[in-house]
Amino acid sequence: MKVDFNRPVFFGKEFENIRQALENNHISGDGPFTRRCHSWLEAELAVPRALLTTSCTHALEMAALLLEIEPGDEVILPDFTFVSTVNAFVLRGARPVFVDVRPDTLNLDESKLEAAVTSRTRAIVPVHYAGVGCEMDAILSFANQHDLRVVEDNAHGLFGKYRGKYLGTFGSLATQSFHETKNISCGEGGALLINDPQWIERAEILREKGTNRARFFRGQVDKYTWVDVGSSYLPSDILAAILSAQFEQRETIQAHRKWIWATYSQGLQDWAELNSVQLPTIPGHCDQAYHMFYMILPDLNRRQEFIGFLRQRGIHSVFHYLPLHLSEMGRRMGGKEGDCPVTESVSDRLVRLPFHNGLTGDELEYVIDTIREFKII
Repeated sequence: MKVDFNRPVFFGKEFENIRQALENNHISGDGPFTRRCHSWLEAELAVPRALLTTSCTHALEMAALLLEIEPGDEVILPDFTFVSTVNAFVLRGARPVFVDVRPDTLNLDESKLEAAVTSRTRAIVPVHYAGVGCEMDAILSFANQHDLRVVEDNAHGLFGKYRGKYLGTFGSLATQSFHETKNISCGEGGALLINDPQWIERAEILREKGTNRARFFRGQVDKYTWVDVGSSYLPSDILAAILSAQFEQRETIQAHRKWIWATYSQGLQDWAELNSVQLPTIPGHCDQAYHMFYMILPDLNRRQEFIGFLRQRGIHSVFHYLPLHLSEMGRRMGGKEGDCPVTESVSDRLVRLPFHNGLTGDELEYVIDTIREFKII
Protein backbone atom coordinates (compact mmCIF):
# COMPACT_ATOMS: atom_id res chain seq x y z
CA MET A 1 0.00 0.00 0.00
CA LYS A 2 1.17 3.54 -0.79
CA VAL A 3 0.29 6.29 1.69
CA ASP A 4 0.97 9.91 0.74
CA PHE A 5 2.06 12.41 3.36
CA ASN A 6 -0.33 14.94 1.85
CA ARG A 7 -2.92 14.86 -0.90
CA PRO A 8 -5.26 17.69 -1.92
CA VAL A 9 -8.90 16.71 -1.54
CA PHE A 10 -11.93 18.33 -3.16
CA PHE A 11 -15.49 17.96 -1.94
CA GLY A 12 -17.43 18.55 -5.17
CA LYS A 13 -18.48 22.18 -5.09
CA GLU A 14 -15.00 23.48 -5.91
CA PHE A 15 -15.57 22.71 -9.61
CA GLU A 16 -19.02 24.26 -9.58
CA ASN A 17 -17.62 27.40 -7.98
CA ILE A 18 -14.77 27.63 -10.49
CA ARG A 19 -17.29 27.41 -13.33
CA GLN A 20 -19.37 30.13 -11.66
CA ALA A 21 -16.29 32.35 -11.28
CA LEU A 22 -15.58 31.98 -15.01
CA GLU A 23 -19.19 32.76 -15.87
CA ASN A 24 -19.05 35.84 -13.63
CA ASN A 25 -16.40 37.26 -15.99
CA HIS A 26 -14.41 38.28 -12.92
CA ILE A 27 -11.41 36.07 -12.24
CA SER A 28 -9.02 38.73 -10.92
CA GLY A 29 -8.88 39.72 -7.27
CA ASP A 30 -11.71 40.89 -5.04
CA GLY A 31 -14.50 39.30 -7.04
CA PRO A 32 -17.72 37.78 -5.66
CA PHE A 33 -16.03 34.70 -4.19
CA THR A 34 -13.29 36.76 -2.55
CA ARG A 35 -15.92 38.94 -0.89
CA ARG A 36 -17.77 35.81 0.19
CA CYS A 37 -14.59 34.46 1.83
CA HIS A 38 -13.94 37.78 3.58
CA SER A 39 -17.46 37.80 5.03
CA TRP A 40 -17.21 34.16 6.07
CA LEU A 41 -13.95 34.64 7.98
CA GLU A 42 -15.18 37.82 9.63
CA ALA A 43 -18.40 36.16 10.77
CA GLU A 44 -16.89 32.85 11.90
CA LEU A 45 -13.94 34.35 13.76
CA ALA A 46 -15.65 37.60 14.81
CA VAL A 47 -12.79 39.74 13.49
CA PRO A 48 -13.28 43.34 12.27
CA ARG A 49 -11.69 42.65 8.87
CA ALA A 50 -10.27 39.74 6.94
CA LEU A 51 -8.45 40.14 3.64
CA LEU A 52 -7.47 37.25 1.39
CA THR A 53 -3.88 37.27 0.16
CA THR A 54 -1.89 35.21 -2.28
CA SER A 55 -0.15 33.43 0.61
CA CYS A 56 0.44 33.54 4.35
CA THR A 57 3.88 34.88 3.43
CA HIS A 58 2.30 37.93 1.82
CA ALA A 59 -0.04 38.39 4.76
CA LEU A 60 3.02 38.51 7.02
CA GLU A 61 4.66 41.02 4.69
CA MET A 62 1.55 43.19 4.92
CA ALA A 63 1.73 42.99 8.71
CA ALA A 64 5.33 44.20 8.65
CA LEU A 65 4.32 47.12 6.41
CA LEU A 66 1.38 48.02 8.65
CA LEU A 67 3.66 48.06 11.71
CA GLU A 68 6.05 50.31 9.76
CA ILE A 69 8.99 48.07 10.59
CA GLU A 70 12.25 49.83 9.70
CA PRO A 71 15.98 49.05 9.61
CA GLY A 72 17.29 48.75 13.15
CA ASP A 73 14.02 47.48 14.60
CA GLU A 74 13.95 44.07 16.29
CA VAL A 75 11.23 41.43 16.13
CA ILE A 76 11.00 38.47 18.51
CA LEU A 77 9.92 35.15 17.02
CA PRO A 78 10.39 31.43 17.64
CA ASP A 79 13.44 29.72 16.20
CA PHE A 80 11.33 26.71 15.21
CA THR A 81 9.17 28.07 12.39
CA PHE A 82 8.97 28.42 8.63
CA VAL A 83 11.25 30.93 6.95
CA SER A 84 8.31 33.15 5.89
CA THR A 85 7.76 34.19 9.49
CA VAL A 86 11.16 35.83 9.66
CA ASN A 87 11.54 36.90 6.01
CA ALA A 88 8.56 39.25 6.18
CA PHE A 89 10.31 41.38 8.78
CA VAL A 90 13.87 41.02 7.51
CA LEU A 91 12.65 42.40 4.18
CA ARG A 92 11.82 45.63 6.04
CA GLY A 93 15.30 45.76 7.54
CA ALA A 94 14.46 44.31 10.96
CA ARG A 95 16.81 42.17 13.00
CA PRO A 96 15.17 38.88 14.03
CA VAL A 97 15.62 37.84 17.66
CA PHE A 98 15.12 34.10 17.83
CA VAL A 99 13.63 32.63 20.99
CA ASP A 100 13.67 28.95 21.86
CA VAL A 101 10.48 26.90 22.03
CA ARG A 102 8.83 25.05 24.87
CA PRO A 103 9.71 21.33 25.06
CA ASP A 104 6.03 20.36 25.43
CA THR A 105 4.04 22.22 22.75
CA LEU A 106 7.02 23.41 20.66
CA ASN A 107 5.55 26.91 20.80
CA LEU A 108 7.51 30.08 21.56
CA ASP A 109 8.70 29.85 25.17
CA GLU A 110 7.09 32.85 26.86
CA SER A 111 9.56 32.60 29.76
CA LYS A 112 12.38 33.59 27.34
CA LEU A 113 10.83 36.91 26.29
CA GLU A 114 12.37 39.00 29.07
CA ALA A 115 15.89 38.08 27.99
CA ALA A 116 15.10 38.82 24.34
CA VAL A 117 13.53 42.27 24.57
CA THR A 118 15.56 45.45 24.04
CA SER A 119 14.79 49.11 23.48
CA ARG A 120 14.66 48.36 19.75
CA THR A 121 12.04 45.59 19.96
CA ARG A 122 8.87 46.42 18.03
CA ALA A 123 6.86 43.21 17.87
CA ILE A 124 6.43 39.61 19.00
CA VAL A 125 5.37 36.99 16.45
CA PRO A 126 4.08 33.84 18.17
CA VAL A 127 3.53 30.82 15.92
CA HIS A 128 0.81 28.38 16.97
CA TYR A 129 2.74 25.23 16.13
CA ALA A 130 0.61 22.31 14.91
CA GLY A 131 -2.48 24.42 15.61
CA VAL A 132 -1.97 24.38 19.39
CA GLY A 133 -2.21 27.80 21.00
CA CYS A 134 0.80 29.60 22.44
CA GLU A 135 0.46 30.92 25.99
CA MET A 136 -1.26 34.08 24.81
CA ASP A 137 -2.14 35.45 28.26
CA ALA A 138 1.53 35.69 29.20
CA ILE A 139 2.61 36.89 25.74
CA LEU A 140 -0.01 39.65 25.59
CA SER A 141 0.73 40.74 29.14
CA PHE A 142 4.43 41.01 28.35
CA ALA A 143 3.71 42.87 25.10
CA ASN A 144 1.50 45.37 26.89
CA GLN A 145 4.15 45.99 29.55
CA HIS A 146 6.73 46.80 26.87
CA ASP A 147 4.40 48.55 24.39
CA LEU A 148 4.92 45.91 21.71
CA ARG A 149 2.62 44.70 18.96
CA VAL A 150 1.69 41.03 18.64
CA VAL A 151 1.30 39.44 15.21
CA GLU A 152 0.03 35.84 15.33
CA ASP A 153 1.38 33.50 12.69
CA ASN A 154 -1.64 31.21 12.63
CA ALA A 155 -0.72 29.26 9.50
CA HIS A 156 -1.41 25.98 11.33
CA GLY A 157 -4.19 27.07 13.61
CA LEU A 158 -7.43 28.00 11.84
CA PHE A 159 -10.31 26.98 14.18
CA GLY A 160 -7.96 26.20 17.05
CA LYS A 161 -8.73 27.94 20.35
CA TYR A 162 -6.90 29.21 23.42
CA ARG A 163 -9.07 29.42 26.54
CA GLY A 164 -12.18 29.26 24.39
CA LYS A 165 -11.17 32.04 21.97
CA TYR A 166 -10.14 31.45 18.36
CA LEU A 167 -6.45 31.60 17.52
CA GLY A 168 -5.76 34.54 15.26
CA THR A 169 -7.98 36.88 17.28
CA PHE A 170 -5.50 37.80 20.05
CA GLY A 171 -2.86 39.92 18.33
CA SER A 172 -3.35 43.25 16.64
CA LEU A 173 -2.83 41.31 13.41
CA ALA A 174 -2.81 37.64 12.48
CA THR A 175 -2.08 35.61 9.38
CA GLN A 176 -3.61 32.44 7.92
CA SER A 177 -2.42 29.96 5.33
CA PHE A 178 -4.52 28.11 2.75
CA HIS A 179 -1.58 26.25 1.22
CA GLU A 180 -2.14 22.77 -0.16
CA THR A 181 -0.88 21.20 3.10
CA LYS A 182 -3.34 23.07 5.36
CA ASN A 183 -6.69 21.85 6.71
CA ILE A 184 -8.59 24.16 4.34
CA SER A 185 -6.83 24.92 1.08
CA CYS A 186 -7.01 26.56 -2.30
CA GLY A 187 -3.54 25.38 -3.32
CA GLU A 188 -1.79 28.66 -2.59
CA GLY A 189 -3.40 31.39 -0.51
CA GLY A 190 -3.57 33.18 2.79
CA ALA A 191 -5.37 35.86 4.75
CA LEU A 192 -4.59 38.80 6.97
CA LEU A 193 -6.86 39.12 10.00
CA ILE A 194 -7.08 42.69 11.29
CA ASN A 195 -8.13 42.79 14.93
CA ASP A 196 -7.23 46.46 15.44
CA PRO A 197 -9.62 48.52 13.28
CA GLN A 198 -7.15 51.41 12.99
CA TRP A 199 -5.29 49.44 10.31
CA ILE A 200 -8.20 48.37 8.11
CA GLU A 201 -8.10 51.20 5.59
CA ARG A 202 -4.32 51.19 5.22
CA ALA A 203 -4.32 47.39 4.83
CA GLU A 204 -6.72 47.74 1.91
CA ILE A 205 -4.39 50.30 0.35
CA LEU A 206 -1.23 48.22 0.80
CA ARG A 207 -2.97 45.20 -0.70
CA GLU A 208 -4.03 47.21 -3.78
CA LYS A 209 -0.58 48.35 -4.91
CA GLY A 210 -0.65 51.36 -2.61
CA THR A 211 -3.82 52.81 -4.17
CA ASN A 212 -7.15 53.80 -2.63
CA ARG A 213 -8.99 51.62 -5.15
CA ALA A 214 -11.16 50.03 -2.44
CA ARG A 215 -12.49 53.45 -1.45
CA PHE A 216 -13.24 54.19 -5.12
CA PHE A 217 -15.34 51.04 -5.50
CA ARG A 218 -17.25 51.95 -2.34
CA GLY A 219 -18.01 55.33 -3.85
CA GLN A 220 -16.00 57.22 -1.24
CA VAL A 221 -13.79 58.95 -3.84
CA ASP A 222 -14.51 59.76 -7.51
CA LYS A 223 -11.19 58.33 -8.72
CA TYR A 224 -8.40 56.31 -7.24
CA THR A 225 -4.72 57.06 -7.18
CA TRP A 226 -1.37 56.11 -5.62
CA VAL A 227 -1.43 57.12 -1.95
CA ASP A 228 1.04 54.79 -0.17
CA VAL A 229 3.54 52.00 -0.65
CA GLY A 230 2.10 48.60 -1.45
CA SER A 231 2.08 45.60 -3.71
CA SER A 232 -0.36 43.22 -5.39
CA TYR A 233 -1.47 40.84 -2.67
CA LEU A 234 -4.85 39.85 -4.17
CA PRO A 235 -5.49 36.21 -5.12
CA SER A 236 -7.53 35.34 -8.18
CA ASP A 237 -11.26 34.92 -7.61
CA ILE A 238 -10.82 31.39 -8.99
CA LEU A 239 -8.72 30.53 -5.94
CA ALA A 240 -11.32 32.20 -3.71
CA ALA A 241 -13.98 30.05 -5.40
CA ILE A 242 -12.09 26.92 -4.35
CA LEU A 243 -11.59 28.30 -0.85
CA SER A 244 -15.25 29.19 -0.46
CA ALA A 245 -16.22 25.60 -1.24
CA GLN A 246 -13.77 24.36 1.38
CA PHE A 247 -15.11 26.79 3.99
CA GLU A 248 -18.57 25.32 3.47
CA GLN A 249 -17.14 21.90 4.38
CA ARG A 250 -15.45 23.17 7.53
CA GLU A 251 -17.30 20.83 9.92
CA THR A 252 -16.75 17.74 7.75
CA ILE A 253 -13.07 18.53 7.30
CA GLN A 254 -12.42 19.21 10.97
CA ALA A 255 -14.34 16.14 12.13
CA HIS A 256 -12.33 13.91 9.80
CA ARG A 257 -9.03 15.41 10.92
CA LYS A 258 -10.00 15.06 14.57
CA TRP A 259 -10.71 11.38 13.93
CA ILE A 260 -7.31 10.91 12.22
CA TRP A 261 -5.49 12.60 15.10
CA ALA A 262 -7.34 10.61 17.77
CA THR A 263 -6.74 7.34 15.91
CA TYR A 264 -3.01 7.99 15.72
CA SER A 265 -2.88 9.01 19.38
CA GLN A 266 -4.77 5.97 20.65
CA GLY A 267 -3.07 3.53 18.31
CA LEU A 268 0.47 4.66 19.11
CA GLN A 269 0.31 5.56 22.80
CA ASP A 270 1.63 2.32 24.26
CA TRP A 271 4.19 1.88 21.45
CA ALA A 272 5.49 5.40 22.11
CA GLU A 273 5.85 4.77 25.84
CA LEU A 274 7.75 1.53 25.24
CA ASN A 275 10.09 3.17 22.74
CA SER A 276 10.71 6.51 24.50
CA VAL A 277 8.90 8.43 21.78
CA GLN A 278 7.20 11.74 22.63
CA LEU A 279 3.72 12.32 21.22
CA PRO A 280 2.11 15.78 20.91
CA THR A 281 1.14 17.62 24.09
CA ILE A 282 -2.20 19.45 24.07
CA PRO A 283 -2.71 21.63 27.17
CA GLY A 284 -6.15 21.40 28.74
CA HIS A 285 -6.91 25.05 28.01
CA CYS A 286 -6.21 24.63 24.28
CA ASP A 287 -8.50 23.25 21.57
CA GLN A 288 -6.17 22.22 18.78
CA ALA A 289 -6.84 22.70 15.07
CA TYR A 290 -5.90 19.10 14.15
CA HIS A 291 -3.35 20.27 11.63
CA MET A 292 -0.74 17.53 12.01
CA PHE A 293 0.39 14.53 14.02
CA TYR A 294 4.07 14.37 14.88
CA MET A 295 6.36 12.23 17.02
CA ILE A 296 9.72 13.05 18.59
CA LEU A 297 12.12 10.12 18.48
CA PRO A 298 15.09 9.59 20.82
CA ASP A 299 17.79 10.85 18.43
CA LEU A 300 18.59 11.82 14.84
CA ASN A 301 19.82 8.39 13.74
CA ARG A 302 16.66 6.66 14.92
CA ARG A 303 14.53 9.36 13.30
CA GLN A 304 16.25 8.82 9.96
CA GLU A 305 16.00 5.04 10.30
CA PHE A 306 12.30 5.40 11.08
CA ILE A 307 11.61 7.58 8.03
CA GLY A 308 13.49 5.09 5.85
CA PHE A 309 11.63 2.14 7.41
CA LEU A 310 8.28 3.74 6.53
CA ARG A 311 9.44 4.72 3.03
CA GLN A 312 10.40 1.14 2.23
CA ARG A 313 6.82 0.17 3.04
CA GLY A 314 5.25 2.87 0.90
CA ILE A 315 4.55 5.39 3.67
CA HIS A 316 5.72 8.96 3.15
CA SER A 317 6.67 10.73 6.39
CA VAL A 318 8.72 13.91 6.74
CA PHE A 319 10.75 15.90 9.24
CA HIS A 320 9.98 19.58 9.79
CA TYR A 321 11.73 22.91 10.40
CA LEU A 322 15.47 23.31 10.78
CA PRO A 323 16.67 25.82 13.41
CA LEU A 324 16.56 29.25 11.80
CA HIS A 325 19.48 30.57 13.83
CA LEU A 326 21.71 27.82 12.38
CA SER A 327 20.68 28.42 8.77
CA GLU A 328 23.06 30.20 6.41
CA MET A 329 21.14 33.45 6.91
CA GLY A 330 20.80 32.87 10.65
CA ARG A 331 24.53 32.39 11.11
CA ARG A 332 25.17 35.59 9.16
CA MET A 333 23.06 37.31 11.80
CA GLY A 334 25.12 35.83 14.63
CA GLY A 335 23.41 32.52 15.28
CA LYS A 336 25.50 29.72 16.74
CA GLU A 337 25.11 26.24 18.22
CA GLY A 338 23.56 26.23 21.66
CA ASP A 339 21.53 29.43 21.25
CA CYS A 340 18.21 27.54 21.17
CA PRO A 341 18.88 24.06 22.59
CA VAL A 342 15.28 22.80 22.56
CA THR A 343 14.83 23.72 18.90
CA GLU A 344 18.18 22.19 17.98
CA SER A 345 17.24 18.94 19.70
CA VAL A 346 13.65 18.70 18.50
CA SER A 347 14.51 19.55 14.90
CA ASP A 348 16.78 16.49 14.71
CA ARG A 349 14.19 14.14 16.17
CA LEU A 350 10.74 15.18 14.95
CA VAL A 351 8.84 13.27 12.26
CA ARG A 352 5.41 14.07 10.83
CA LEU A 353 3.04 11.27 9.85
CA PRO A 354 0.70 11.24 6.82
CA PHE A 355 -2.19 13.61 7.54
CA HIS A 356 -4.68 14.90 4.98
CA ASN A 357 -8.39 15.16 4.36
CA GLY A 358 -8.46 12.08 2.14
CA LEU A 359 -6.72 9.67 4.52
CA THR A 360 -8.83 6.51 4.77
CA GLY A 361 -9.36 4.09 7.62
CA ASP A 362 -7.42 1.36 5.78
CA GLU A 363 -4.48 3.68 5.16
CA LEU A 364 -4.47 4.86 8.76
CA GLU A 365 -4.57 1.30 10.08
CA TYR A 366 -1.69 0.35 7.77
CA VAL A 367 0.44 3.27 8.96
CA ILE A 368 -0.17 2.48 12.63
CA ASP A 369 0.46 -1.26 12.19
CA THR A 370 3.68 -0.52 10.30
CA ILE A 371 4.93 1.87 12.95
CA ARG A 372 4.28 -0.68 15.67
CA GLU A 373 6.65 -3.05 13.87
CA PHE A 374 9.51 -0.58 14.32
CA LYS A 375 11.46 -1.22 17.50
CA ILE A 376 13.66 1.52 18.86
CA ILE A 377 14.77 0.02 22.18
